[in-house]
Amino acid sequence: MTRKRVALVEDNRDNRLVIRAIFDGRYDLIEYATGVDALLGIQRDHPDLVLLDISLPGMDGTEVLRRLRADPTFAGLPVIALTAHAMRGDRERIFAAGFDEYIPKPIVDEDRLIAAVDHWLASSVVHHGR
Repeated sequence: MTRKRVALVEDNRDNRLVIRAIFDGRYDLIEYATGVDALLGIQRDHPDLVLLDISLPGMDGTEVLRRLRADPTFAGLPVIALTAHAMRGDRERIFAAGFDEYIPKPIVDEDRLIAAVDHWLASSVVHHGR
């Protein structure tokens, strides 16, 4: 069985290293540092799930998500927000923008992140036939 492909959109190199270590051997991780690179790469690489930072240079994660949801090919792609935005109301705004899940940064509970990714990968197989 082939491993699931997870796209990580994160401009911070240290955060990418942490997530790479957490997922080592579990998923095939495809990394993008900007929203523009992510949109191009996701269209090319067709990942099974996206971990998307909200605060990105140039095009923020919310705009990346809006563009993915507007494309019928990627409208059902599970997208998990990774964000340091953890103030009152941020969680609600993230879900209202269309994200499937919300994981605060810094990642202090790697089991929560893995469980969320596993859940949405399983859900996407059931709901989207991937």
